[in-house]
Amino acid sequence: MSKPKTGVKTLAQNRKARHDYHIEEVYEAGIALTGTEIKSVRAGRVQLKDSFARIQNGEMLLYNVHISPYDQGNRFNHEPERTRKLLLHRLEILKLNSLTRERGYSLVPLSIYLKGGWAKVELALVKGKKNYDKREDLKKKDAAREVERALRERQKV
Repeated sequence: MSKPKTGVKTLAQNRKARHDYHIEEVYEAGIALTGTEIKSVRAGRVQLKDSFARIQNGEMLLYNVHISPYDQGNRFNHEPERTRKLLLHRLEILKLNSLTRERGYSLVPLSIYLKGGWAKVELALVKGKKNYDKREDLKKKDAAREVERALRERQKV
């Protein structure tokens, strides 16, 4: 897991990404949002399920992120699953572009959070896990949980 950040309010997490992928590198990117989108994001009405990022024409774009329409948005409301631009430095985009062209690498958002009033995305360069990798991770997690339980029981006595 990533370490908790100070002064940061986490709004949505993509837990499935940590289960389905090996995380190679993590980047922080800003998101270009409209007025009603940021209001919905601040209300925590965001889902990262099945979302991903891709580089097109030198720009990083975020796909399939569902930001619910703002309740008081009337006719100025946004499209819930529109493609959104991510804000990264040009050199970071070039580096990620060369890495994602390699076989098996993808860009997946891990979380959306507010940092200093700005909406940010924790974007990860990932490689897919095989089924046996997933089973092994679950075994490790269960073993760690058993050890914790045993230590708690020992401390009670």
